[in-house]
Amino acid sequence: MNFEEFQKSFQDLDPNNFGNWPIPVKMVIIILLCAGALGAGYYFDTQHQMVDLKKVEFKEGELFDDYKKKQWKAATLPKLKEQLDEIEKSLGELQRRLPSQAEVAALIQDISQAAIASGLESELFEPKKEEKDKDGVYVKLPITLALSGTYHAFGKFISDVAAMPRIVTQHNVSIESTNNQSKLKMKLTAQIYRYLEESPEEEKKK
Repeated sequence: MNFEEFQKSFQDLDPNNFGNWPIPVKMVIIILLCAGALGAGYYFDTQHQMVDLKKVEFKEGELFDDYKKKQWKAATLPKLKEQLDEIEKSLGELQRRLPSQAEVAALIQDISQAAIASGLESELFEPKKEEKDKDGVYVKLPITLALSGTYHAFGKFISDVAAMPRIVTQHNVSIESTNNQSKLKMKLTAQIYRYLEESPEEEKKK
């Protein structure tokens, strides 16, 4: 069947007698109906399903990333707890080496006694005003000292202060000669650190 005959076969069709239509015409009609059904199905159903599928795939990616993060946290949690315990122990040990406010006076006296025990003459022993650190964890109390004596006595004094059970740091150390050739003059700042004690109200809050 050529194209003209095929075209003519469409013109002679009887809508009420589909069974007698030529086979090629039936095939074209069936193909068109199938294509229309598929197109309608895609437009009204499949298209929305594909959009939903993309949303689900995106959500799946987010959930998987969240799962990996939580899995990593769960795996590292024991190590983090162990590190936290070590930090708390170290902090507790350091805090025990810091005097309380009631113990500061005794520590100041110990520093003065260390100078006397080292054979040094004290020309100046002046505690300054306390300074709170920026994080509000401890308080610094600087003491300005001017001592005279020998190199050996200076070394003994610095060693004795460094060996004290409480933390005392020494800063701005300078040694000068004097008119007496057997004696030297040393100036320094000894700094005491005490932990900042909480008020009863703050302890109750904790």
